[in-house]
Amino acid sequence: MEIAQATGGWIVNTDALQVYRDLPILTARPTAKDEATVSHRLYGILAADDPMSAGRYIRAVSEIMDECRRQGRLPIFCGGTGLYFKALLGLLDAMPQVPDTVRQKWRLRLAESGPKTLHCELQAVDPVAAGRIEPQDGQRIVRALEIQEATGTPLSRLQARKGEGILDEDETLKIVLTPDRAVLRERIAKRFDRMLEAGAMDEVREYLSRRPDAGRFVEKAIGFTELSQVLAGQAAAAEAKERAITRTRQYAKRQETWFRHQFDESWLRCADVEDARARVLPVLEGREL
Repeated sequence: MEIAQATGGWIVNTDALQVYRDLPILTARPTAKDEATVSHRLYGILAADDPMSAGRYIRAVSEIMDECRRQGRLPIFCGGTGLYFKALLGLLDAMPQVPDTVRQKWRLRLAESGPKTLHCELQAVDPVAAGRIEPQDGQRIVRALEIQEATGTPLSRLQARKGEGILDEDETLKIVLTPDRAVLRERIAKRFDRMLEAGAMDEVREYLSRRPDAGRFVEKAIGFTELSQVLAGQAAAAEAKERAITRTRQYAKRQETWFRHQFDESWLRCADVEDARARVLPVLEGREL
């Protein structure tokens, strides 16, 4: 927010769940006040059952980048989905676009037959990809099958080819927050308390009253399953809260490890927002934006 205000830049979502309109509290989307203060892009743009792949994300970002260039705006990518950052920097495998008819076919098959049946089909046409994907991971199984049908080439073979990034890595200031583990654990607990205070339970109740029949990608948000169980009388509120906090801490640990292993020393690692402010704003002031 401070960088955007200082430069007139636009904040671009780089979080796989904040692209969805549903569950804005559980997915920690920017508030209405935030969006009124500075320009935000790619937040709350999809329905719960509309899949967002890395390829689709890059196509959407390309349009935003063109607009940024025309208006002289600084794009500020913010989020925690490392896959999207790799795609932005050209560090991801090149994937073809799949026709909607093919995509809809396999999504329907998933709803009708379930992931284990489709995993067996994937095993027959691309055993290498099937070996990398868990039998219950319906989204990745369907992705592999639809690519196989659309291109006639196994996903595992396509993954050997690299895509092109839309950001110049040498011209991009790359920042990752790496707070002390004890501080992070405390912040995660307080964060979920704030979500509950903001109405997360009512948000889940309202969503369940109109949830779509298939897809429901937004339901991966941590806390959704736990609060749904409370509403169904299957868990106590205190128990659900502790489980959600524990899951968030586990996710944060995996995320920190992933960023450390996937991205090199050119990423500026900051202990907290104050550290980032002190180190980043002077760099931006010295750059031609």
